[in-house]
Amino acid sequence: MKLKLDENLGSRGAELLRAAGHDVSTVTLQKLGAIPDPELIELCRKEGRALVTLDLDFGNPLRYQPSKYAGIAIVRLSRDPHHRELLAAMRTLASALAKDELLGKLWIVETHRVRVYQPEDNG
Repeated sequence: MKLKLDENLGSRGAELLRAAGHDVSTVTLQKLGAIPDPELIELCRKEGRALVTLDLDFGNPLRYQPSKYAGIAIVRLSRDPHHRELLAAMRTLASALAKDELLGKLWIVETHRVRVYQPEDNG
């Protein structure tokens, strides 16, 4: 899977996902620090990359409709996280990507589970 890690995630998470066989680009490597959210998600769409971020703003499906993108994975950590917690969440993400498709979905990734946003059926 093609992924883009936001600048708020470290390089060890990128290494872990690469080791799991994913094509990982990062905001930091592309020197896109402080890129506005709408520009970042549009860049991800153009590149066909799912966004992996700690930024909760991307969790608003009315603003960033998951079906328009290659996927959005929001990593949720405790208020005062340790590096181990972030790596555990990234391992959870890697495991979930091995089992399921992120394309067009919003995932909330925690240390031991992934919650998948399901839009309400207006039928």
